[in-house]
Amino acid sequence: MQLIIGNKKYSSWSLRPWLALTHAGIPFEERLINLYDAGSRELRLTITPTGKVPALVDGDLVIWETLAIAEYLAEKYPQAQLWPADAKARAVARAACAEMHAGFVPLRSLCNMDLSQRKQIEVPADVQADVDRIVALWADCRARFGQGGPFLFGAFSWADAFFAPVATRFRTYGIALPADAQAYADLLLGLPAFKAWEAAGLAEPWSDQ
Repeated sequence: MQLIIGNKKYSSWSLRPWLALTHAGIPFEERLINLYDAGSRELRLTITPTGKVPALVDGDLVIWETLAIAEYLAEKYPQAQLWPADAKARAVARAACAEMHAGFVPLRSLCNMDLSQRKQIEVPADVQADVDRIVALWADCRARFGQGGPFLFGAFSWADAFFAPVATRFRTYGIALPADAQAYADLLLGLPAFKAWEAAGLAEPWSDQ
């Protein structure tokens, strides 16, 4: 099984399945494509119909969309318990991932993932609204379903993998969080799997500049 990813310094969507696979101990081969190389898009189009990363290749099967990758891996490796066991918690976890997948456009537009940067920005109202919604979502998940551990649904799940890049954005751009939300963001950024990703990203010679 091969996971096609982009630059670790910048590719937030690539981080999500990589983090879940690595944290869960699921074996896979990593193939990194430098998104800033000439011909990169043409190369990616030979792998997926959209030319985007990440993509999961399992034999003759190619899955080119992150939510679909999440569902496929959860079904293929049920022992990893990447979705909560409880049906209600699982439904809310899926809703949280879908909201992250489709929403928070102002935050994602202004605050690109860049592991190499630290800066302090003035947060516009639309971005602050995104931050407030994320903080409220995290708090709701923890209050309703987080009794079994430190993650959003107790044990690590896809929801945590989907929000890990957001934690990097908050850190990079100096966005203030309430204490509970900051503690959760710090938990994600302290995961051994994330630290390994970050170290590799910071060692990359490529830049988006």
